Amino acid sequence: MFDKDYKNEEVVIRHHRIGPGESKLIKVAIDRLPTGTMIEIPVYVFNAKEPGPSILLQAGLHGDEVNGVDILRQMLSKDYFRLRRGCVVVVPLLNVFGFLNFSRNLHGKDVNRSFPGSKRGSLASRVAYYHIKEIAENIDFAIDYHTGGDQRNNYPQVRYTEGSEVGRKLAEIFHAPYSFASPLIAKSFRKEADKNGIPVIVFEGGESKRFDKFAAREGIAGALRVLAHFGMIDSALAPPPSRKMITLTKRRWIRAKTSGLFTTTIDNGDKVEKGQCIAYITDTYGETLTEVITPFSGYIFCVNNDPVVNMGEALFHLGTGA
Repeated sequence: MFDKDYKNEEVVIRHHRIGPGESKLIKVAIDRLPTGTMIEIPVYVFNAKEPGPSILLQAGLHGDEVNGVDILRQMLSKDYFRLRRGCVVVVPLLNVFGFLNFSRNLHGKDVNRSFPGSKRGSLASRVAYYHIKEIAENIDFAIDYHTGGDQRNNYPQVRYTEGSEVGRKLAEIFHAPYSFASPLIAKSFRKEADKNGIPVIVFEGGESKRFDKFAAREGIAGALRVLAHFGMIDSALAPPPSRKMITLTKRRWIRAKTSGLFTTTIDNGDKVEKGQCIAYITDTYGETLTEVITPFSGYIFCVNNDPVVNMGEALFHLGTGA
């Protein structure tokens, strides 16, 4: 892909044609609320005159993951898509219904477990179907923005498909603080894109229903580094990485051994040593205290921010790498 002979092509989405040198906002009608209000997915297309790669930047696949939505909002408002070459398709909010209801899902179904979808299926299935049919067919690769869920805060990280050399290289160019290979999940956007020969890297940063300024900066900076690498924007717009990227090769969830009030003693993103106490779980009345100990040395790249936990719940994601 990195030495591909790109063509300068017209982009067609829902009968809208965006030729070289043109930009357009397309509102893709999906369904109506019971009140009759039409719900539309906004799709921004920026198609430069000069040939180059076509990239999809998308967020809001899960409706409660607002940090990714804000990342793309900032990039649009700051006019970062004045392209020298290539094409960028921006979908800042895919799951509009979930967003309106502060919900990960769409009418009880996970859009990111509904691909390839069906034009006669559930609403989630139809969103997935038209997304692949109308948008994904126009791109060479994608950056998919997500956050942690259920009060779990992900330190900025990029995940790429196991065995994908292109995905690994894209992750290196993006250069988030952490990166690792991740298996494909059945019926996910990334798996369906992979079946169609489209590499996808997933940026995870922050947690659901929360803005995270640090994660947003990393998410924006990574996308700008990718665009600059392919000569799509001025390289001066791409900030240097804030720190060395750690590629994680071993990962393990640290889980609660008891129920109670949960208090951490470290910060997300920290390096920890084997046997280190990184949190306490106490009972409601202060009669018992259980230490949370690291099983091996490594890096914390996800923290559960729920103050009350049950036995067996995931508290920290710990990884090793270089």
